[in-house]
Amino acid sequence: MRFDQYYISDEIKKNLKSMGFKRPTDIQFKAIPAIQKGEDLLAIAHTGTGKTAAFAIPLIDKIHRSKSSKRSYGVRCIVMVPTRELAAQIGEVFATLSRHTKVKTFALYGGVEQDAQIKNLQEGIDVVVATPGRMFDLISQGALKLDRIDTLVLDEADRMLDLGFIDDIRFVKKKLKRKHQTLFFSATINKTIKKLAFSQVKSSAIRIELSPEDPVSKNVSHAVMFVEMDDKRFFLERYVRDNPKAKLVVFVRTRVRAERVAKAMERVGIEALFIHGEKDQKERLEALSAFRAGTCSMLVATDVSARGIDIPDVDVVINYDLPEEAENYVHRVGRTGRGTRKGKAISFCSREEKETLEAIHAFLGKEIEVLHMAKPEYEKTLHFSGEFSAEELVDANEAFEKDRKKKKKRRKG
Repeated sequence: MRFDQYYISDEIKKNLKSMGFKRPTDIQFKAIPAIQKGEDLLAIAHTGTGKTAAFAIPLIDKIHRSKSSKRSYGVRCIVMVPTRELAAQIGEVFATLSRHTKVKTFALYGGVEQDAQIKNLQEGIDVVVATPGRMFDLISQGALKLDRIDTLVLDEADRMLDLGFIDDIRFVKKKLKRKHQTLFFSATINKTIKKLAFSQVKSSAIRIELSPEDPVSKNVSHAVMFVEMDDKRFFLERYVRDNPKAKLVVFVRTRVRAERVAKAMERVGIEALFIHGEKDQKERLEALSAFRAGTCSMLVATDVSARGIDIPDVDVVINYDLPEEAENYVHRVGRTGRGTRKGKAISFCSREEKETLEAIHAFLGKEIEVLHMAKPEYEKTLHFSGEFSAEELVDANEAFEKDRKKKKKRRKG
């Protein structure tokens, strides 16, 4: 079945066509009719399978059909998400799908000034995509009203519930004066979180689970290499040198690690952007935008970007550090192999991380393929940067630090 055969408005069909969407993915095929019927829904599907469009299409269509003009009299739908980056991304999807319709959408998140957000809400918004922190700030100030809401969506629902937002979700639901529809979407979910999710939907809620036994998408080939902690930068450099056209997302554990890895790459002449939770929100969005645009082909990130972020054409995910939470492995490697594209993921595992690797194996229900490297080849990789003299490395480091100070000065100015 093609989208042009769906009972959705012509405006949305045109938007889907302009986005290159001709046929629904499995999750869209199963979820859209259920949402159109007003059913509560718990949907679980791999990352990169089109979950956002699965709920955005029917919700925009419902609101568009119910309005006689573009004027909005209050928020009709709230989409709650765990991170600012995800709020911005989903906000863009809603904005693109609602073009030429009567539906107004807005992404609401912290790290930026409230005044402009409050002004937008006052002017009238139909769909708000929000992180809990900023959303509750504006609810308490009376700037965001819940009296007209008839749909509540939780994207990355397992993360939302795992982070302890269940009380906030219950608070929101108690504030909803109208009979409402509740939609939960996630890539992974465990029994405890599933029980919490079902406690917040109607007993007749529909469950759609498209994740097969292997939680990693079949589009992603993934493997692990045993690399000592201090040697990882050499292996990352070699991979980039051997694959100069590859677009990479490199995941690390901490903010400090993100900055160090990016600087290490800069010192050997490899440009790298980095983002983490403590980086200024504007800088984080600018880095993501530059990476999406192809200005730089390497993005170093903490798990703040593992969840739900859709970056087109990522060829390879490198787990420079293994994730502390086993299920985040699935979300990390899901940044590649999205849609119909094929992708690759490689994990560097040090001796200190072998216990973490076992936890990931247990979560996946099988062992990850091991890429074995003979000792001579390993030693060769450690000297891979030998083409750079000590003097060149010092010069590169000084140039990097000088450029960093200039950027910092400009930001303060």
